[in-house]
Amino acid sequence: MSAHLHLVATEPSARILLVEDDHQIAAMVVEMLGDNGIQAVAAGSAADMDAAMRKQSFDLIVLDAMLPGEDGFSICRRLRGNSVTPIIMLTALSDDIDRIVGIELGADDYITKPFNPRELMARIKGLLRRASYNAEQQLTQNPIGFAGWRIDPIRRQLLDPQGVHVSMTTAEFDILLAFCRNPGRVLTREQLLGLTHAGLAGPIERSIDVHVSRVRQKIEPNAKEPTLIKTVRLGGYMFTPKVEVR
Repeated sequence: MSAHLHLVATEPSARILLVEDDHQIAAMVVEMLGDNGIQAVAAGSAADMDAAMRKQSFDLIVLDAMLPGEDGFSICRRLRGNSVTPIIMLTALSDDIDRIVGIELGADDYITKPFNPRELMARIKGLLRRASYNAEQQLTQNPIGFAGWRIDPIRRQLLDPQGVHVSMTTAEFDILLAFCRNPGRVLTREQLLGLTHAGLAGPIERSIDVHVSRVRQKIEPNAKEPTLIKTVRLGGYMFTPKVEVR
């Protein structure tokens, strides 16, 4: 029998979807979020998750990597096909490669089991702050063009030179937007963390390199020899194309 869906009723607030088949962990996280004034829905499988997402939208998804049936990595890849909702992966895997795979598939952050509940709460709040910041800035943001590409901060869309929508994770979009707003300027990893509002509770610093690599794979003519996002030795990264606000 699939896990129940549990709703914490509260005043209008962020809505979190927790996809976790361990009932004890799910109950603990749902209670913690409720104590912090955040609505939480728990789903024990991909099917429960899909059912919950058909009923309402969510501001962030906490996704366990090891699930019965469709696992978290497959779910993450599927969600990223049509959604930019922030995703935090929960994983019992200690190998850095496995955790990096989660980020490469589109997760915005990860945390390893067993985890400190306060750390998970801090990371959730960090991603929610970033999403809130982006929402507050929507009214004053104009589309930006570079090298034939178009990034729309309001719709949070990236269009290639042929006008085709390119799917991006929240972190990838925020990093590219930060580059577009700072063309020709060397940005350190610390600055990129700050500009994307992930610095206080976001992923480890080196994950910035993973996100930048994924952005390069999507916009560079040749990601192995990047010309749009240059690596600056002992510095960080520089966005080289001419940028036009439209």
